[in-house]
Amino acid sequence: MSKLSKKSLIATTIAGAIALTASNFAAADALNDLKKAEATIFKASVKSQNKINNIYEQTQELLAEYRNVVDEAEVLEGYNDHVQRMVDDQKANIASLEGQIAGIDKTKQGVVPLMYKMIETLEQFIALDVPLNLEGRQERIQGLRNVMNDSNVSVSEQFRLVLEAYEIEANYGTVFDAYVGELDLGDRTITVDFVHMGRVAFLAQSLDMKQAWVWNNDSRSWDALGDEYLKPTTDAIRMARKQLSPDLVKLPVFAAGAK
Repeated sequence: MSKLSKKSLIATTIAGAIALTASNFAAADALNDLKKAEATIFKASVKSQNKINNIYEQTQELLAEYRNVVDEAEVLEGYNDHVQRMVDDQKANIASLEGQIAGIDKTKQGVVPLMYKMIETLEQFIALDVPLNLEGRQERIQGLRNVMNDSNVSVSEQFRLVLEAYEIEANYGTVFDAYVGELDLGDRTITVDFVHMGRVAFLAQSLDMKQAWVWNNDSRSWDALGDEYLKPTTDAIRMARKQLSPDLVKLPVFAAGAK
């Protein structure tokens, strides 16, 4: 090979080496740039992912909050419906009570005159009835009149007492009882034992058991009894006081209204 050719080959080789070196530098720069770009992209990707994660977490929190609000709203709506029903029921009760109160005033207007009439009727009945326990019964009538004039006694209590008096009068028709009292014979008054079998028989006997009388409701007077009725009357008094076992006794009977 000639010297020229060798020089040209060396020159070419050097030029190629320089070119390769320059190419390597260029490739290295490009690689660095690529790495920088990748790093930048990765950082941006991390930031984006963090943002996405934050947004997701916020979304989940908002969703949970929304669900809680919806649940609370449903519960509140149900409670409000319940309260509304209670309010409606209370309004209905108030309206009913107002109607009852108005009715009570009207009832009082009718009941009060009725009670006065009942007391008057009871007083007339006692005056015409067999006069057993007469003094106590008359005192009861006067007590009812006093109660009717007492503003501290409610109408309901007044009515209860009137009904109670009627009940006591009704019980006299079934009671077998004896008690000590004063017998007015017109010309004199003596202490005697009274005994009554309901309203069927009403008798009196002197404390010395030597005289006896029977009430005649037709004549409104006491009729003297014969000696044959002295022992039966005594036995009746003792049976009424549970001093003698119950047994049959022969007594005169003057029922109310009998002829």
